[in-house]
Amino acid sequence: MNQSLFDSHRLGDLVLPNRVVMAPMTRVRAASGGLATPSMATYYAQRATAGLIVSEGVQPSLVGQSNPGTPGLYTDEQVASWRPVTAAVHANGGRIFAQIMHGGRVSHPDTTGLRPVGPSAVAAVGDVFTPSGPQPAPMPRALETAEVPEHAESYAAAARRAVDAGFDGVEIHGANGYLISQFLSSNANLRTDRYGGSLANRVRFAVEAVAATVDAVGAARTGIRLSPGGTFWGVEEREVPELYALLLAELARLEPAYVHLEGTADEEVLVALRRAWPGTLIMNPSLPMSAKQVERADADRWLGLGAELISFGRAYLSNPDLVERLRTGAPIAPADEATYFQGGDTGYLTYAAFQHAA
Repeated sequence: MNQSLFDSHRLGDLVLPNRVVMAPMTRVRAASGGLATPSMATYYAQRATAGLIVSEGVQPSLVGQSNPGTPGLYTDEQVASWRPVTAAVHANGGRIFAQIMHGGRVSHPDTTGLRPVGPSAVAAVGDVFTPSGPQPAPMPRALETAEVPEHAESYAAAARRAVDAGFDGVEIHGANGYLISQFLSSNANLRTDRYGGSLANRVRFAVEAVAATVDAVGAARTGIRLSPGGTFWGVEEREVPELYALLLAELARLEPAYVHLEGTADEEVLVALRRAWPGTLIMNPSLPMSAKQVERADADRWLGLGAELISFGRAYLSNPDLVERLRTGAPIAPADEATYFQGGDTGYLTYAAFQHAA
């Protein structure tokens, strides 16, 4: 029998009251020093009826920061700033994971003061955001073999801090052309050591990052997001079905709480990965950064194809009460794209819950 979007689901040690997940979305509202703010506490608390909230990407180190205005989890001050955020979500009955995002080569010295790093000295395609506006992606410094494990460990260190800050768990960002995705890639990763070349070597960094995080905070508190076949920031992947089947087989041994897939591959590939993955699958049927938002029909279809949870991105920006709107069939309000990254509370805290007729 197909599950309903409004059925409960056990995820690790949590019981989610519904199968609606708020997807991670960059909002660049953090304060100087990568600190979370009172407005961020309000924003996430407004959306606490989601079965699970996954936060915006949070950098695990300064060199891992991709965009200006994003929060971190590598200093004591950052941990302290997140505690009111997680407390506000929990006070409203919610559950929240922190997405740990290392940008790798998708960064700029003007943002961090540091040269970006990556698996190889291959620049990302496109302009990256900097404090002075978009600039061409710079050439990253290729990591030495001996340096790679410390970057895998940085996800685990950030996860420890996330739990200390009150998060219920973490999602490792392995998608969208950022560091883990760069190691999986066949054109951003030109390495000839144990982290490059063969499929087994290309998945190694992702597996080490997840293994370190599982060791740090437990499998029940660890998830990973992936974008099979995605081409963000110029990454390409050869042998996508084989690459991700191998990755999921390696991850299955670690028993993380979930895998979060984006709709970046053909449905046949995604369904095969669903069948190959023995644990909970979160599915986001829409391409990230696309104009199309996930709709109720998409959610019901993927629940029928075997996904346990469905993540909604764009619709959550302007509909803090999205679960109730989906349940009642109320209209989904559009978001104002001009406010996505402009900072401030307009287009962030100013969307209201739907007013049902008395």
